[in-house]
Amino acid sequence: MSRYPVEFTEPMRMEIQEMGVKELRTAEEVDALLKPGKGTVLVFVNSVCGCAAGMARPGLALSLHAGTKPDQVASVFAGVDLEATERARSYFAEYPPSSPQAALFKDGKVVELIQR
Repeated sequence: MSRYPVEFTEPMRMEIQEMGVKELRTAEEVDALLKPGKGTVLVFVNSVCGCAAGMARPGLALSLHAGTKPDQVASVFAGVDLEATERARSYFAEYPPSSPQAALFKDGKVVELIQR
C-alpha cells in the first residue's frame, strides 16, 4: 500500500524504469537480489522528495553512464513500496533511514552507502 497517489508517483517510477533500473516491489524480490553470491548490486531508495528529484535520480542516471558499473542496479520506492523498502533498509540497518539513499553491495554485504 502506498502513502501517495499513483498519479503522483508514476512519473518518478517511470524515470527509474527508463534508466534500466530493476524495481523491487516486494520483500522477496529484495532478498533474492541481495543474497550472497550476486556480485555487486546498487540499491537506490527512491523518494517523492525534492532531494530525489533534484539530485539523486539525476545522479543515478549519470552514474549509469560511467565506465565502472555494478553488476545489477535496483530500486525500492520509499513511501510507495513499503514492504520492499523496509526489507532493503534491513540490510543496512546500521545506517539511519534516509530518502533518497543508495547502498552498494558486494556479495550480500554493504561496501558503501550514500545518504541524503
